[in-house]
Amino acid sequence: MSIEEGHCRPDPRTIRDVVLTGHDLTLEQFVAVARRKAKVSISDEAMQAMTKCREMVERFTEEGKVIYGITTGFGGLSNKVVSPEEAAKLSTNLILSHAVGIGEPYLEEQVRGMMLLRANALCAGISGARPIIATMLVEMLNKGVIPVVPQKGSLGASGDLAPLSHMGLVLLGGGTATYGGRKWSGAKAMALAEIPVLDTLVSKEGLAVTNGTCAMTSVGALNLYDAMETVDLADIVAAVTFTALNGQLPAFDERVHMARPHPGQILTARNMRLLTAQSKNLKYAQGERVQDAYALRCIPQAHGAAREALDYVRHAVEIELNAVTDNPLIFPDGTVISGGNFHGDPMAIPFDTLGIALTKLASISERRTERMVNPNLSNGLPAFLAPESGVNSGFMIVQYTAASVVSENKVLAHPASVDSIPSSANQEDYVSMGTTAARKAGEILENARSVLGCELWTACQALDLRCRDLWWPDSPVLAVYDLVRDKAGISAMEKDREMRIDMEKIQVLVRSGKIQRTVREMVPGFGHEA
Repeated sequence: MSIEEGHCRPDPRTIRDVVLTGHDLTLEQFVAVARRKAKVSISDEAMQAMTKCREMVERFTEEGKVIYGITTGFGGLSNKVVSPEEAAKLSTNLILSHAVGIGEPYLEEQVRGMMLLRANALCAGISGARPIIATMLVEMLNKGVIPVVPQKGSLGASGDLAPLSHMGLVLLGGGTATYGGRKWSGAKAMALAEIPVLDTLVSKEGLAVTNGTCAMTSVGALNLYDAMETVDLADIVAAVTFTALNGQLPAFDERVHMARPHPGQILTARNMRLLTAQSKNLKYAQGERVQDAYALRCIPQAHGAAREALDYVRHAVEIELNAVTDNPLIFPDGTVISGGNFHGDPMAIPFDTLGIALTKLASISERRTERMVNPNLSNGLPAFLAPESGVNSGFMIVQYTAASVVSENKVLAHPASVDSIPSSANQEDYVSMGTTAARKAGEILENARSVLGCELWTACQALDLRCRDLWWPDSPVLAVYDLVRDKAGISAMEKDREMRIDMEKIQVLVRSGKIQRTVREMVPGFGHEA
């Protein structure tokens, strides 16, 4: 789905049921299950495909064919042949030995996403697992049994081995899981949910459960969805600041952007025209300057580039949502091929790109905040937006906070995917670090939202000092201002007070989605081409 289609996409909040086929899971369906707990089922066609593939694996095992991961060890032990009797133990041991992740656990929505993606991949019917593995994962999702999975330990190359092994432990009654709002042993959680556990995995199932990119893709896909909302938020917040700073509107003239027709740039310029059309003070302010500084004048170019980066990431993610990423793969004609679909580079580079795009959004946002609090740059506003500066510091440290997390983002934005470290006796000698890329993109996302919150809060104070009475009633800028003042309960600051409370309120508001929903209802066409 391209930039031009924008918010024609469905709202995950409206999706109640998702049927897995292995081939057509969308980003919005993924979010609906992972975050909104939509119900999941498996299509009849997928059940038949999994059954047929499993029958082939059992035949290969009985015949003693030498096939990686089915009748051999894993990784650096791939030259070790195991007997048919040992094949089941091999799969179970893979889960037991690989569940060695460390660190804080993933969020429940991230683990739900992992489970959904693993089930969907199995539904394609070329992984060789029994259908019961996919049906158990679906039942766990529907009943709310969510494995506890540590965040650290994946190289993102032989798939997300450690994270997915922690997920797989619960199928066997091991590990830890949450159920009903509490943490239990895996066996207890499954018993409470009345889901029978497996005594053992069988041949190939260890790899079918653990070998794949489901952890990085789940984390990155959720971050992507939120980033798509955040870039719309960035346009809205920028419009509030632009109004507060008496920005010069010719920078958004359609002719300028058609002369350099990048789709994201054109879209952002259009958004800015729609958002500022009812700001009366801007009409009176035109001609005050020949041109604005880059943080105002180049909003379409900067935000537009971020939009196009997210479009690229979405393209990659929507392929991966329906990809089969374990190894080996068993095709319907009986061919078994050992390949490298588990390798995370196709996700690692996009998720690093996601982090870079969000870092850029936050950076230009902080520069706009600086312009509002700096009396040398604010076009007539008082220093630090304090009515009585000197005794009052006003919004001085709000800009410090924004600057702090922007600088942190610059560290986090270093691509994880440019690193590699050999593993498994150098059999796995080139790895992606894609899971790290996905995780740190989430940190950058949270920082970017925080910076936009600082900017919006500052801009509302600037509007109070500049032009509170100079809007038409149907101005989107006024509607956003009212959300801050009335819905979030942040009053204008007349003297220094305990600003911590207001900071907490603005951060909740910018993460709630209310700002984007309000603007979309007011401004037909905002966020996508008409």
